[in-house]
Amino acid sequence: MPELPDVEGFRQALLTCGRRRSVTDIDVRDTGVLRGVTEKRLRRELTGKLLGKAWRHGKWLFVPVGGGPTLVFHFGMTGSLRCCSSDEPIETHDRIVLKLDGTRNLRYRDQRKLQGVRLARDTAVDRILDGLGPDALAVNRGEFLDLLSGRRGTVKSALMDQSVIAGLGNLLCDEILWRARVDPRTPARNLSEKALRRIHAAMGRVLATSVRAGCVPPRRSWLTGRRDDTAPLCPRCGGSMRSCRVTGRRTVWCPQCQT
Repeated sequence: MPELPDVEGFRQALLTCGRRRSVTDIDVRDTGVLRGVTEKRLRRELTGKLLGKAWRHGKWLFVPVGGGPTLVFHFGMTGSLRCCSSDEPIETHDRIVLKLDGTRNLRYRDQRKLQGVRLARDTAVDRILDGLGPDALAVNRGEFLDLLSGRRGTVKSALMDQSVIAGLGNLLCDEILWRARVDPRTPARNLSEKALRRIHAAMGRVLATSVRAGCVPPRRSWLTGRRDDTAPLCPRCGGSMRSCRVTGRRTVWCPQCQT
């Protein structure tokens, strides 16, 4: 599932491919990814318009369109945004193709179509942002402590709640809590200030590396690189890792290290 580092990578691809380029045509290959906008309106609002500088908040990507609405992407479980050459073959799950002046096009690729593409005026963008917490890359330690201290539910559910902190998903949360040596099932309100400081520091380190990689890297020295093994062993202590469902998501942790 695309998380903050993936979406930041999509933003960089868009900047490389489309910034200050005009949309010459739009090929909507599957209207099932359109959210609140028709194919006709999408074509009318974008064709001939310049794409501005894309920006991101959490897992949402926003692209200003010259003098008009903002093009908004949310990638759900399987979405991505690709910068391709115009002669590159279309793939099965390429749902929307924005053809740009020059030899490039942008492709919204998505297998499961759980989210999709919107057009939003300023007030609609504000409504999206109002439902989100601060971006995970921008949260300082004091703000982080305020956001999590005393919250009901597990620490993992608090971290994954986009209205608390925007951008963290399942892989990031498991990696962050493993590095901070905190059991993901721990009630957030039971965490000491010292533990919360460790989580915030781990979040910063994990995000910095993951943004550079454009994903949560599956390194063998990371929990992420071991979680899908048949019998995963902790990269730190070598003990057997456990898994269960937390907030409806498969959660992996080390019972020896995360107490």
